[in-house]
Amino acid sequence: MSKQIIECVPNFSEGRDMSIIKQITDEIESVEGVKLLDVDPGKATNRTVVTFVGEPQPVIEAAFLAIKKASEVIDMSKHSGEHPRMGATDVCPLIPIANITMNEVAEYAHQLGEMAGEKLDIPFFMYESAATKPEWKNLATVRAGEYEALPEKLKKPEWKPDYGPAKFNPKAGATAIGARDFLIAYNVNLNTTSVRRANSIAFDVREQGRVKREGNPITGKVLRDENGEALRIPGACKAVKGIGWFIEEYGIAQISMNLTNISITPLHIAFEECNKSAIRRGMRVTGSELVGLVPLKVMIDAGKYFLKKQNRSTGVADEEIIKIAVKSLGLDELGLFDPKKKIIEYQLEDDSTAPLLQLNLREFSNETASESIAPGGGSISAYVGALGVSLATMVANLSAHKRGWDDRWEEFSEWADRGQKIKDRLLHLVDEDTKSFNAIIDAFRLPKGTDAEKADRKAAIQAATKYAIEVPLEVMKSSLESFEIIKAMAEIGNPNSVSDAAVGGLCARAAIHGAFLNVKINSGDLEDKIFVEQVLKEAQKMITLADTTEKEILDIVHQKME
Repeated sequence: MSKQIIECVPNFSEGRDMSIIKQITDEIESVEGVKLLDVDPGKATNRTVVTFVGEPQPVIEAAFLAIKKASEVIDMSKHSGEHPRMGATDVCPLIPIANITMNEVAEYAHQLGEMAGEKLDIPFFMYESAATKPEWKNLATVRAGEYEALPEKLKKPEWKPDYGPAKFNPKAGATAIGARDFLIAYNVNLNTTSVRRANSIAFDVREQGRVKREGNPITGKVLRDENGEALRIPGACKAVKGIGWFIEEYGIAQISMNLTNISITPLHIAFEECNKSAIRRGMRVTGSELVGLVPLKVMIDAGKYFLKKQNRSTGVADEEIIKIAVKSLGLDELGLFDPKKKIIEYQLEDDSTAPLLQLNLREFSNETASESIAPGGGSISAYVGALGVSLATMVANLSAHKRGWDDRWEEFSEWADRGQKIKDRLLHLVDEDTKSFNAIIDAFRLPKGTDAEKADRKAAIQAATKYAIEVPLEVMKSSLESFEIIKAMAEIGNPNSVSDAAVGGLCARAAIHGAFLNVKINSGDLEDKIFVEQVLKEAQKMITLADTTEKEILDIVHQKME
């Protein structure tokens, strides 16, 4: 249910003629499942940075089409600009955003390189995490000499490209395709107008640190090693670049940072180190500013970090965690911080794919009661299951904040975290069950005029029916999983909320029995009887276990209420 999401940030060697860039971005937007997030042209550099995101395969397709179109509409033999470049598509990095590893992204980068190398008359070099040679990890090495050096460079055996021909393409040049970490442009606001003081904090924080001097740290003699290189005092944060500057628009100094690897130094740690340095130097951090978009994980990690600092449960909804992150980092100091616009995953959300979850309680009830055949018992079972585990999560959070139980907040926070995950899974299944039912209806509506059409229609009906069994089966599994949390909260949770845990148990059992009925009724139409037999056997075991566990929970609750 968790989609893999990657970002692609190709840099095209055209920043002055936006009609050319529009042709390229039109190719990107033609691919279903890809969302164009940003187009940033630069006249002086004659270069445009484009950002788009989506699941891996659509992103790879869009990247290929963009590279192809750029090779057709940009002529590198006539190009000039201030930024280093070697091709019409100069670089095309892929970046992991959600539910995907860097190794997987590197594989997709090679998939793109192989496809482009076979179909386009362009040399492709792989860099960073996709590099095939250690020295090619560094983009500057790959691009050395730029476009003008390519004719002689490509004649050398050591510069045989990873994909595509080892020959000079005068019009398109060459392209570097890579896999790299997400880079965050992040500014921290200070209660000063002094650039020098802002720089002092930047030097404390950034990985490069500051030059080591003899005596006076500002005017003293620079100390050097045996090779004449200046010695440095490293800063607190690895994978962070930074400098101080003054922003006239806001009338404040900022520490402007690039976080080049958020798995090494997360956003909130960079903020905290700036705060520590500012306090030591008699200043104060007043807030911060995110430039561009960030992955959801960045905000969730930050919110949970600050909740833990307060000894508060992290098992709350994402919306609440993000709110804590925004307030703790002061991201709304200089202007509105809208998560829907600043978080990549939220940019990709399509409300039409989860219409039931967009309804309020009255609307949901009205829709269920209407003459429409969906939502039906399956969606309602999933929602009842979500309510059941939500009650258990509530008890966990109340217990984490109970006066006198301060030493147990982490214990209950872990239970609440687990509950939130199950709740989100069941909420997803509310709409998924209705979708699975609609898929059956759509399959029955397929044409059946020829033998081939009849065969395709039958296969579609069977596939849709099987999925309509799998969805309520997943509702049963998730609701059964919630029983462990519900029972624990009945046993060890806040005694004032023991009845809430009991109601959660009643909901979980109702969800399991309701979902089972949907499994059973759809199984009658499936021809794969071996699958049906296995599913019904598994489902019956869950029914038995649910009945037993619900009784155990009610016994515990009644004893505590006596």
